[in-house]
Amino acid sequence: MPPKSARFSLASVLPDLSPWRSSADFRLLWIQGLVAFFGSSMALIALPLQIAHLTDSPLAVGAIGAVELVPLIVFGLYGGALADASDRKRIILLTEAGLGVLAVVLLVNSLLPEPLLWPLYVVAAGVAALAGLQRPALDSLMARIVPHDQLTAAAALNALRWQVGAIAGPALAGVVVATAGTPTAYTVTVVGFAASVLMCLRLSPAPPVRDAEKPSLRGIAEGARYAWSKPVLLGTYAVDLAAMFFAFPNAVFPFLATELRAEWALGLMYAAMPLGACLVGLTSGWASKVRRHGRLVVIGATGWGLAMTAAGLTSNIWLVLVCIVLAGGGDMLSGLGRSTIWNQTIPEELRGRLAGIEILSYSCGPQLGQVRSGAIAGWTGVRGAVWSGGAACVVAVGLLAAVLPKLLSYDSETDEDAQRRRAQREEEARRETGDPEEAGTPHGAGAEAAGAA
Repeated sequence: MPPKSARFSLASVLPDLSPWRSSADFRLLWIQGLVAFFGSSMALIALPLQIAHLTDSPLAVGAIGAVELVPLIVFGLYGGALADASDRKRIILLTEAGLGVLAVVLLVNSLLPEPLLWPLYVVAAGVAALAGLQRPALDSLMARIVPHDQLTAAAALNALRWQVGAIAGPALAGVVVATAGTPTAYTVTVVGFAASVLMCLRLSPAPPVRDAEKPSLRGIAEGARYAWSKPVLLGTYAVDLAAMFFAFPNAVFPFLATELRAEWALGLMYAAMPLGACLVGLTSGWASKVRRHGRLVVIGATGWGLAMTAAGLTSNIWLVLVCIVLAGGGDMLSGLGRSTIWNQTIPEELRGRLAGIEILSYSCGPQLGQVRSGAIAGWTGVRGAVWSGGAACVVAVGLLAAVLPKLLSYDSETDEDAQRRRAQREEEARRETGDPEEAGTPHGAGAEAAGAA
């Protein structure tokens, strides 16, 4: 048996599995998400490939992004308000079933003697709309089903699941599409969503808080005002947008590979970011002990920018790949900090709307970054677009940290919003156990705190 110090060191590095052990709903959602991700990866690869075969037009394939963006933003904002006013389990279940129906449409269309083109775009827009409705409910559910002190660990485990899926899912989908054809890939997608729906049926109900308002533009605006009034939250959104806008160069990777005479490495470039994030996730046990999550946001985003700067300045393909891996790790660190701050500080009655607003950062940042990198590449060259974007990211993150000092000073043990949310969560737990004696005085304190929020 290894000495105690060695065991302790290993435990401090490996992922913290506390949320997995303490919450049956978390375990169920983790597995459900992995199954749904692998299933949807089949359609993610098959759909653009089918459009390419039908049209032989890169523009037609690129149009998928255009038809997805607006529904994702519009329904994401509405989905945030809906998550605060409805049972989140019901939202997740119905949207997952809707995604399964859209997968059936893809399957039926692929089996036609001459598959039609327009249903592919309709399905792409529908998937974006349903994803926009579902994501705020999923994101806002985490703080309800996971104990307050395990939120960082839960964020790391969820991110690890996504990164494993991002690496293995498309690779497996590519093999299925190439060897068994598009209809088989869509069949796997349908089966994956069917299994996902069955698992969602087993989730515990997640009703809204008492006196929740119906979804409305006024309610969405209330969530936006709350976010604007909180410098820490504002900082997390702004840092993420800056990092993605200035230093997300995926659009120029094909040209970078050609310039470095390493076309063979293009796939590795796309896989390097999720690999870096996955490595951080696999060694994230230490993150559960972090208290200053704002610093984690800033350090991670700065590391992302520095790594992209180095990737643009070097001409060795292996060093470029290492830099992209490091960038993915930095993005993972920043994401852990952002997710933890959101779940630790946002009151339950606003959680869905704030998750909807987060979709703007999630969807718009990378899309605008693609446009920026492509435009700058035409002006300064591909490598110039990469390194200048990384440098601009570092400068922007530094300026944001300077003008929003509360982000750097955030401490989960002393922050008023985190303390208020912790008290609110403890009161919810007391009510769930049905102990009126323990829920007496704290109930009033929790209600007062929630009202102050």
